Amino acid sequence: MDMNFLRSGARIPVELPVEISWKNRAGRPQRAQGKTAIMSGNGVYLSIPVRLRALTPISITVNLPVEITRTPFQLLCQGRVVKQEKSGASAGLGAIIDDYRFRPAHRVV
Repeated sequence: MDMNFLRSGARIPVELPVEISWKNRAGRPQRAQGKTAIMSGNGVYLSIPVRLRALTPISITVNLPVEITRTPFQLLCQGRVVKQEKSGASAGLGAIIDDYRFRPAHRVV
């Protein structure tokens, strides 16, 4: 996929496994798992069962599908929470992506 296309702000509806991590007010590491809902080159909207304060720094790990990448890759992002929504049993979290990189992922057997 052309990264310039993603950086242009185009929003792509895509559901992929995601894990986020952050530090709570006491400085202890926390983690939660969910799914991406919409991705763009500068942000992501997640369906994830946590509520975080605006501007909370988060690390986002997205597992990219092998059917597209041919080898297991993860997208690693550093960002911050900008939007939090709750509807029914699910919660939505919007984040700005400040930095990202790709890394090979190990296959889960």
